[in-house]
Amino acid sequence: MKLSSFKFDLPSKLISPHPAANRDEARLMVVHKDTGKIEHKHFKDVIDYLSEDDVLVVNDTKVFSALLYGSKEKTGAPIEVLLLRELNGEHHLWDALVDPARKIRVGNKLFFGDGELVAEVLDNTTSRGRTLKFLFDGTTEDLHGIIEQLGNTPLPKEIKRKVIPEDRSRYQTVYAQQIGAVVAPTAGLHFTPHLLKRLELQGIHIASLTLHIGLGSLRPVDVEDLTKYKVDSEFMSIHETVARVVNQALNQRKRVCAVGVSTAKAIESSVSAAGGLKASHGWTNKFIFPPYPFRVCTSLITNFHLPASAPLMTAAALGGYDLIMEAYQLAVKEKYRFFVYGDAMLIL
Repeated sequence: MKLSSFKFDLPSKLISPHPAANRDEARLMVVHKDTGKIEHKHFKDVIDYLSEDDVLVVNDTKVFSALLYGSKEKTGAPIEVLLLRELNGEHHLWDALVDPARKIRVGNKLFFGDGELVAEVLDNTTSRGRTLKFLFDGTTEDLHGIIEQLGNTPLPKEIKRKVIPEDRSRYQTVYAQQIGAVVAPTAGLHFTPHLLKRLELQGIHIASLTLHIGLGSLRPVDVEDLTKYKVDSEFMSIHETVARVVNQALNQRKRVCAVGVSTAKAIESSVSAAGGLKASHGWTNKFIFPPYPFRVCTSLITNFHLPASAPLMTAAALGGYDLIMEAYQLAVKEKYRFFVYGDAMLIL
């Protein structure tokens, strides 16, 4: 399968700058991979497609306020820093992207807020990448608190508007628990506490794992031969209790529905020798694209993704390339909303 196979014309007006007014009232396209049937619903109708003892697996990662605006020492020039991940909590070392990169050099000190937070540039990692050390005397938890206070929601650059206060809650799932992501698990943004309770009352098991989604998930795939594409590693954690619930569903031939491609990646990265899910605590750089033999994930809830993007490829691997690309053409025709604040697809 080649990169060019996943390119299609997407009008920019279909990239949604804002979420639906109510999370569960976004549109939902239901794609039946066995029959090719496509239905048009609303997200709250997802409950009609899940049955007792099915398992909904969600990613409980929490987006932190990773986007910091500050200034350079001496010159006071404005700078932008996107924190990617903490490298060493004890020494307050972080991997980050900076802008304008050409003006931020090793040894520079960067100031944030009214000087409450100061970072020194220790190393260049890529053209825009830097290793930062926060010059901070408090604990790791204290530093995290200040970053959360001074930082902004790291909306992707394709959302061409300024971050607003509402993004702090709306670019976050209602079940987010484990801080560490710079990209939201966007398929989960459509769930409300009320819908989750209705699902539980219907006998559907909701199991949580953690995969901290990095900026690489939004990076355009840049090689025509997909077997040569390298994915950034992301930290994940799957507890034994989650594996037990999922494996029981598989044994009973019930549905295991991954909420988001990050969740699908996590469970397919941790397959036991017997073909079930196993507990895991570590890193994954798995890239799922067609053809791929799914071992654990049997269905998927996902947003509508950008052309030639890795999440689109994962969706096509589960739903079948021809059917998913047909569904995307229909989504464009029917003016579904795309990207992180867009509408959803359920692949059964």
